Amino acid sequence: MNTTARTTSQRLARLGVVITLVATMFVGAAVAAGLAPSTPSPPGGSAVASSFDGAASAGDLQAGITSLQVRLERLPGDWQSWATLGTAYVQQARITADPSYYDKAEGAFARSLREQPDGNEPALTGRASLAAGRHDFTAALGLARQAVKVNPYGAAAHGLLGDALLELGRYDEAFTAFQRMVDLRPGVPSYARASYAWELRGDTPRARAALEQALAVAYNSADIAFVRYYLGELAWNAGHPAAADRHYVEGLRRDPSYVPLLAGRAKVAAAQGRKQAAVRGYTEVVGRLPQPSYVIELGDLYASLDQGAKARDQYALVAGERQLLVAAGVNVDLELALYDADHGRPRAALRAARAEWQRRRSVFVEDAYGWALHLNGRSEQALVHARRAQRLGTRSALFAFHKGMIEHSLGMRAAARADLRRALRINPGFSTLQVPQARRALAQLAPSS
Repeated sequence: MNTTARTTSQRLARLGVVITLVATMFVGAAVAAGLAPSTPSPPGGSAVASSFDGAASAGDLQAGITSLQVRLERLPGDWQSWATLGTAYVQQARITADPSYYDKAEGAFARSLREQPDGNEPALTGRASLAAGRHDFTAALGLARQAVKVNPYGAAAHGLLGDALLELGRYDEAFTAFQRMVDLRPGVPSYARASYAWELRGDTPRARAALEQALAVAYNSADIAFVRYYLGELAWNAGHPAAADRHYVEGLRRDPSYVPLLAGRAKVAAAQGRKQAAVRGYTEVVGRLPQPSYVIELGDLYASLDQGAKARDQYALVAGERQLLVAAGVNVDLELALYDADHGRPRAALRAARAEWQRRRSVFVEDAYGWALHLNGRSEQALVHARRAQRLGTRSALFAFHKGMIEHSLGMRAAARADLRRALRINPGFSTLQVPQARRALAQLAPSS
């Protein structure tokens, strides 16, 4: 096996739960839309689980896992510890991209429920997080409701309830659930969700204020790095790359192991025209955490540098990731729709987007479905969905770009100019591939002299 093939094989072997177990991260849809998704901690819901109710480094988590395993050897009927172990496995899978933790979490929650089938809120909450990680948000909603019924004062369950409602496009109910979580347990996970709720509604100042509240109560390096990352994302999405980079740097100072911060710095480098630095950054990121969105960014960077062979290598890895995720039972239709749409497969994009739209009607799904319809020559229908995507007032450069390009195709010159300018005003570096497209379209739309 040659070096490239071996490296690709090794990276693929580490996948399988990168998206599978992002229970409340909103990665995929939200990242693709140019938002700073809240990444609350894995579910807890009890004092036993509280040690994992927040960001944690891989080392800290592994120490906690080892301690729980030792305890369960002595006390195999301890259902609370089984639920806590499952929660820890969920978070460890997210941090390490090791798919073996997925099955371990499933088994731990099942064992907890066997030992205590009635009133087992921690295990129900954990299973809700796994369902959300598979993007089965209807199942996640049902499990979260069961957990809330068992314990109406369980903050984590209310958070997961809000997550599921939000992904299903039921925003008023989702925001109510998030507020309930804040009321029950003000802290990093609840403030992060509150921030995301404000950002979805286009209120960047309140979104920032909520994250600053989270930073004020973050008590360990992992929590601080976590909040710094999302403060950076908020600045990035508002078109302030230098400010974003300062947050990423500060986060890395507190926790050098937090890979999303490295990805943030690579993204900033690309937007500032330092593409070789961006390539080096994303290469390190993908080597440590081969999350599909990072692999795509690296491939798109290579494409922008006319390094087609290297870009194709990355896109081939994405294809392998897709297979692993589907094999693991993850619904990736929304992510596939956006990726296929932007990489020359419009029919596949439309199939995936339509399938997801039939399941749920979030603003991200409306945006992806509209974009796929447009690329298949159905721009009038596409515009309906592009408008629905903006129903919350979300300040998304990607949403504005998609709507502007659809309007351009329909001959709506003034509207197209306004939306394309808005996309670049919101974030001049929102996409390696699509910023040049927006600029070319604006040149075509310039009023005749």
